[in-house]
Amino acid sequence: MKPFISLSTYGVINWLAVVLLLGSPWALGFYKLGGAALFLPLLFGWIEFIMAVFSNNKHGFIKQMPMEMHLFLDVIMGSFLLMSPFIFHFSDKVVWPQVLIGGLVFIAGAFTHKSPFTDRFRHHLPEGQLQSIDSE
Repeated sequence: MKPFISLSTYGVINWLAVVLLLGSPWALGFYKLGGAALFLPLLFGWIEFIMAVFSNNKHGFIKQMPMEMHLFLDVIMGSFLLMSPFIFHFSDKVVWPQVLIGGLVFIAGAFTHKSPFTDRFRHHLPEGQLQSIDSE
């Protein structure tokens, strides 16, 4: 499938995910549960914040983290957050914030341009040629 989210749009989605992850326990009132229900959104929110600051896109500040790595980690974290209520057995108390935000992060990471899951890998060398150290 072709990626349909631009890097500029992804930057906005990324900062939105940071705010949602860090604010959802208090905004939706499940901060009293503690444990994984509270810890995982906060942990992933801070990781997303650090990645957003260092990301090499229009909305990143330091621009040192390659977008391919950022998007790969988003897919991994989004899928884990999506499944976390069922893995840690708190789905009877709170399920929708983790599933919706995890799904948002997963979809944004998988279907953004430069994503390793949807973009075709491009070699930097011409096709069919090998480069050796002697050719320099």
